[in-house]
Formats: sequence, C-alpha cells, structure tokens
Amino acid sequence: MEQLLEILQRINPNVDFINSKKLVTDKLIDSIDITSILAELEEKFDIEIDMEYVTPENLDSVEAMWNMIQELME
Repeated sequence: MEQLLEILQRINPNVDFINSKKLVTDKLIDSIDITSILAELEEKFDIEIDMEYVTPENLDSVEAMWNMIQELME
C-alpha cells in the first residue's frame, strides 16, 4: 500500500489521501487525477483496469483502491 500512497502523493500532493474517505465524491480528485492514477496503477502493479472498475466505490479511498488492485492482481 505504501507504493500506492507514493503514487497518489506524487499525482496530487495537496490531498490528504490517508484520512480522506470520499476522494471522488467530495471532488478532492478530478478526472485528470483519476486518469493519471489509473495509468500509474496499471503500470506499477501490471494490471488492467477496465471501465467497470472506474467507480467512486473503487476510487473514493486509498483502502478502496488497494482492494481493487489486490482483486485485479489475482
């Protein structure tokens, strides 16, 4: 999960990713951030994130993103 936090902080250092639980819902990250995050996650973790996974439920928190990554790596 540390690698995920490093990616998120690099993409948008102004967001408190550790304590925020509604990143998308509260518009703390925008579509450009999301696009960058998805691209970085695919490259770093060697996964393919289909559009069905691009939902607030999977992107609203670090924990949700990490769970999505773990699921896609299986």
